[in-house]
Amino acid sequence: MSDASRPRPRPRVALHIARADNGAIGLDGGLPWRIPADLRRFKAGTMGRPMIMGRRTFDSLPGLLPDRRHVVLTRDRAWRAAGAEVAHDPDEALRFAGDADEVAVIGGAEVYRLFLPIAERVELTEVHAAPAGDTFLPPFGPEWREAARERFDGEPAYSFVTLVRR
Repeated sequence: MSDASRPRPRPRVALHIARADNGAIGLDGGLPWRIPADLRRFKAGTMGRPMIMGRRTFDSLPGLLPDRRHVVLTRDRAWRAAGAEVAHDPDEALRFAGDADEVAVIGGAEVYRLFLPIAERVELTEVHAAPAGDTFLPPFGPEWREAARERFDGEPAYSFVTLVRR
């Protein structure tokens, strides 16, 4: 089999999530907290990578984020937006990654659930608070191992955690 006819390997999948102690990940289309260090970490972790997200997550962005592809997973076959590559299932979304080694899945909750079974890593910001929320994500199960943790005091306190699949 020639290299050109071989199936391309699937890119690694990393979930990028900020989750409060009560499971909240969103409120009214945004985050229920403001942590500038989390935004910097998100930028560093997604820069130069295709990002896969749901339509509401795309709509919550301040605009197209520089140096990243925006792959939007939606059931709405008519939905379009400038700068977005539209996919209707996870396999199609991964095909938009092209030859990228890794994709960043950035939300929302349903998109995280779709990609969790194939994710190899989770870049998690644990927000040590219990804010009001309207979108929640349960804790990660025993198939995940903590590979790194760094705690920061502040209002709210938070930890940067890297989880890897066992």
